[in-house]
Amino acid sequence: MNSPNPYLPAFGRLLIAIIFLYSGYTKIAAPGMTEGYIASVGLPAPLLGLIIAIIVELGGGILLVLGFQTRIVALVIAIYCVATAVFFHHDFANLDMLIHFLKNIAMAGGLLQIVAFGGGALSLDALRSSARVAA
Repeated sequence: MNSPNPYLPAFGRLLIAIIFLYSGYTKIAAPGMTEGYIASVGLPAPLLGLIIAIIVELGGGILLVLGFQTRIVALVIAIYCVATAVFFHHDFANLDMLIHFLKNIAMAGGLLQIVAFGGGALSLDALRSSARVAA
């Protein structure tokens, strides 16, 4: 289903991607903090976790903004959001953790809307699709 306003899906993708782009950047800027946080919750291979987080957040954020392989990228990031909520934000006695948990779940919900409806008319996916039809 196409949006009556082609700018809305593109703007929505940008708004959702901002948090991932920023978070990925901060992980590159301070990798030791992220590795320490991963280790503090008992997950194995903190370096591997850091690399996965950077790829998903920064790489996924960029692809989401561009609208390339949008449905797949949104699904991967949605799964990542739920996983990070469960592994890192499960202490509901701490209001801050509860808010982070709910934020991650809400972001996953928004990303699933992208999975359902695609990237919209202003995306590389739409450009590639129209190029295939024209050929």
